[in-house]
Amino acid sequence: MRKERIIVNKTIALDGALYGYFREVGFREPEILAELRQATAAFGEDASMQVAPEQGAFMAMLVRLTGPRRILEIGTFTGYSTLAMALAMPPDGRIVASDVSREWTDVGREHWLRAGVADRIELRLAKGRETIANLLAAGQEGAFDMIFVDADKKSYDIYYEGGLKLLRPGGLMLLDNVLWGGKVATLEADDLATSVLRTLNAKIHADPRVSLAMVPIADGVTMVRKN
Repeated sequence: MRKERIIVNKTIALDGALYGYFREVGFREPEILAELRQATAAFGEDASMQVAPEQGAFMAMLVRLTGPRRILEIGTFTGYSTLAMALAMPPDGRIVASDVSREWTDVGREHWLRAGVADRIELRLAKGRETIANLLAAGQEGAFDMIFVDADKKSYDIYYEGGLKLLRPGGLMLLDNVLWGGKVATLEADDLATSVLRTLNAKIHADPRVSLAMVPIADGVTMVRKN
């Protein structure tokens, strides 16, 4: 009897037992990150804003592969993604992390200290657009190797355009939540956040200034390399 061949030419859905298997063998979550994830659960529904652990592992791998010395994060929440990147950075690497909430970021700061990487992270309590404007005003155009965007969706185009100015040629930008729970593909969804993301996804796809790959991990991450 011929052995059956399994051919998969599209992304497989991860749910049920398969997702459990993936979580078991697909990546390693450092204990300090698991503790931060558990601490974030105390925020109830807001905890869903935290990146999935597999996304944190993916981002950490990108940092290890590309070796960025300067990272900008727009939208820090409780600092899981910040910590994942900081742990993977070279010792001389630095992250500028921007968020509007002291309550949320205080949770992150506690875990950054415990992980021994607090000196790699500069926290700025300000809106993302203000942080970008201040960095540009300080002459930081082209000064960042990597940028992660995970803040209010209505401002994503502002973050994208400002981020491209701050990013060096060859630098990497990651934009989170680009699949938005599947709503971007649902014509009936016409709320502001969905419309902004749908428009930006199309814009990036056609943008000659960058190369891109949208990765269907967690809620979707678009990887953009500045030409």
